[in-house]
Amino acid sequence: MSADGPLKVSTKSSPNAVAGALAATLRERDCAELQAVGAGAINQAIKAVAIARNYLKAASIDVVCVPAFITVAISDNERTGISLVVERRSAAAASSEDHVISEDAVKEEMFVGGAHGESLA
Repeated sequence: MSADGPLKVSTKSSPNAVAGALAATLRERDCAELQAVGAGAINQAIKAVAIARNYLKAASIDVVCVPAFITVAISDNERTGISLVVERRSAAAASSEDHVISEDAVKEEMFVGGAHGESLA
């Protein structure tokens, strides 16, 4: 996605380091791509996007994240991963759609579950 290719995230990646690289890319370009294979790596990538949003606030830049499945070749095996295309969004869209969710609301949703009431914890 970027001229230097996607940022590859692993389970061992530091979300703060990935967020710094992502924020630096988005200060220079309109979009960047993160790629991750496996639950742990995807978790680190999502945390990095959230942290990068905070890093970019001072520059009045907000972002959206578009996930997609990808196939990645690892040691002659094909694995399914996630690509997160992170794009700048307009300031008007950011201010009209900015939502603040309390930590308590997140915890409640985790224990109550979705529409079916299953426990997500």
